[in-house]
Amino acid sequence: MSTVRSLAMLVLLAVLGAAGTLAVAAAMGMAEGDLRTIAGSLVPATILTVVAVAASRAVLARASIRQRFLVVAAVGTLVALGNVAALTIAMSVSPHDASLLSALLLYAVAVGIGAALVVARSSIVALDRLAEVTGSLGRGELDARVGPLAAGPELDGLAAAVDAMAAELEAARERERRVDATRRDLISAVSHDLRTPLSSLRAMTEAIDDGVVDDPPTMRRYAAEINRSVGQLSSMVDDLFELAQLDAGAIEAETERVRLRDVVASAVAAVEPHAGAKGLHLSADLGDAAAVACSPRLARVLQTLLVNAVRHTPADGTVHVEAHASPDRLSFAVQDTGEGIAPEDLERVFEPFFRGDAARSGPGAGLGLALAKRIVEALGGAIAATSEPAAGSRFEVVLPLP
Repeated sequence: MSTVRSLAMLVLLAVLGAAGTLAVAAAMGMAEGDLRTIAGSLVPATILTVVAVAASRAVLARASIRQRFLVVAAVGTLVALGNVAALTIAMSVSPHDASLLSALLLYAVAVGIGAALVVARSSIVALDRLAEVTGSLGRGELDARVGPLAAGPELDGLAAAVDAMAAELEAARERERRVDATRRDLISAVSHDLRTPLSSLRAMTEAIDDGVVDDPPTMRRYAAEINRSVGQLSSMVDDLFELAQLDAGAIEAETERVRLRDVVASAVAAVEPHAGAKGLHLSADLGDAAAVACSPRLARVLQTLLVNAVRHTPADGTVHVEAHASPDRLSFAVQDTGEGIAPEDLERVFEPFFRGDAARSGPGAGLGLALAKRIVEALGGAIAATSEPAAGSRFEVVLPLP
């Protein structure tokens, strides 16, 4: 189908060229007989041109660009020489004039071939550069770039597209390396954190099974410790499962929505017993944001922030939740009067498994804030932390509203 369209366009252009020639001749006042003679000569010339181009198209299918440019220049000149010969025979042009015109056309051939070589050179150099870079990319050298070619808009556009593709591939490989490193850290950290509760469970169950302990008070203490260890393992498995879901892109367009007041109430209720035992003051000021509809996943984010705040705030301290809403965004923050975070650790608090300071120590695999960050970013928002050692920390979440 492509070949048929190309030939049809060629025939159309040849016919238009012949018609244009006759129109110019008529406008110059050429006699009617001469016009008929020219028309009669143009018919075989047009047919010959179409046949020649069609034949050369098949021959040049595997030719280089330089060869194609040369053939185009040569074919154009040969067609012109053929027309001169036909006109010489039909119009009794003197041999001297025909020879002179042929010499001029041969000069045009030389100029055309020279121009074709010059034009082809820049295109060939550009294509060679493109082939070299794409070969390097194929071998895994993703830092290879084509750069500016100055070879025309088409080849320059192709070079820009290749460079953009290379940049995307390089970024994808870097992301893959980071994910791989995170996965290795995950295996190492989880293996370490699982060892403690599992060792404790094994020791206690073996003691019970071997009859080392059988008095009711010790059995009750063991039962409580076993329950605590199982809860710790269960929490760790939940974190790992949710982290795997987020890495796989499980958060998509959600249809379920809850009011922010319900999210905050649920998260506060989860930490109230621990906060009460430490004598902490829990407060919330949601203002006009209380009725804003949001993702139920924010309950996990807010609970993580409150658990950390309560864990690292000394007795009689304060943990405060505040929220604000505008037509296009929702923000909420958790402020505490706790231990604070060292400046050198502040930028790393959202990294998985990071426990560089007191604000990140404690039970679990160190995935809480990492999960919170991924949930917030999956919802299109951002989370940030500010802190002063021994004065407290503030974690703020900003989310877009539909």
